Amino acid sequence: MTRDEVDERRARGESEHGDGEGERGDGRGDGERPHVCVVACGGTIASEPGDDGAAPAKTGSDLVAAVPDVEAYATVSAREACAQPGFDVRWRDVFATAAAAREAIEGGADGIVVTHGTDTLSDTAYALDVLTDLPAPVVVTGAQRRLDEPSSDVPANLTLAVRAAADDRFAGGVHVAFDDELHAGRDVVKGHSNALSTMTSPATAPVATFTRAATDLVREPRRRVAIDPLCGPEGPIDPADPAAAADRVPEVPVVHSGTGATAAGIERALAADVGGIVIEGTGLGNVTAAIGDAVAGALEEVPVVVAGRPAGPTEPVYGTPGGAVTLADHGVVFAGDLPAAKARVGLALGLAAGVERADLPRVFGRP
Repeated sequence: MTRDEVDERRARGESEHGDGEGERGDGRGDGERPHVCVVACGGTIASEPGDDGAAPAKTGSDLVAAVPDVEAYATVSAREACAQPGFDVRWRDVFATAAAAREAIEGGADGIVVTHGTDTLSDTAYALDVLTDLPAPVVVTGAQRRLDEPSSDVPANLTLAVRAAADDRFAGGVHVAFDDELHAGRDVVKGHSNALSTMTSPATAPVATFTRAATDLVREPRRRVAIDPLCGPEGPIDPADPAAAADRVPEVPVVHSGTGATAAGIERALAADVGGIVIEGTGLGNVTAAIGDAVAGALEEVPVVVAGRPAGPTEPVYGTPGGAVTLADHGVVFAGDLPAAKARVGLALGLAAGVERADLPRVFGRP
């Protein structure tokens, strides 16, 4: 079923699978259960201990077999995209994941669960939102504790993800399921190195919360990226060959602004012939005077995106050489409420897809 057909059914108050909509969202009048495909990418959720430290070892099928409760919500199959630790996810892994999700849906899956390492889980969730707009739920999850560790969160998070992926109310956009909450892929960040409640949406709120029996929608589930999808039949990037797609992605460094920060980071980036630069500014998107002065020249060579910190929007308020008003006059693109890590993902993918400078704000903005 196409995205247009799904949207038409939802506008009429129907499921894309039929006329009803129950707690599990399968909407099938004939009692058929939804089919959810797990796309495995490695991470802690798939890791096992070893003499040289823990590493991904379990397949998607291993995870499904280890958590039989997922079958309460759907029939579940699995396929592999990669087997990387979260801290070493490559662009080709992101494209392989996007391709696997699309292929599974075209093959009849009603929902997708992506299992992933938490270190870059939020980056991949946002990347999938930028790259795709699939007519079925795509839910990314992971774990902070392996299956062999005490109080592992693997069973709860995987079950939650399958539950959400089987619910066609979440067919708009990419979401992250973690610790009884569902977050928008664009908005979520990893907020703590090892806490079980690590996934949070600091600039907004979860899309939904879950109890044993109920789902409480907090915000409308939908794709929250303004730009059209960059992958697929209509997109400029073909993820069917992940390595070739990855070769299109330019290097985009993040330059940090803070106390005493100079222009050296920008100078090194330009000397390395990068495709663009992301600056992690402070507050509403301000930088030191030295960096502000360097930005004017850098923009003659590459696009520059400015993010703020901590969480919250960027907004031109302050003058002076490094203030966001001055940076706006120079012609930077502001990342909105995206952190620098996600701004880097958005800029790299936008450049890979050939997005013009004038259209880059749509990569970071909301529809």
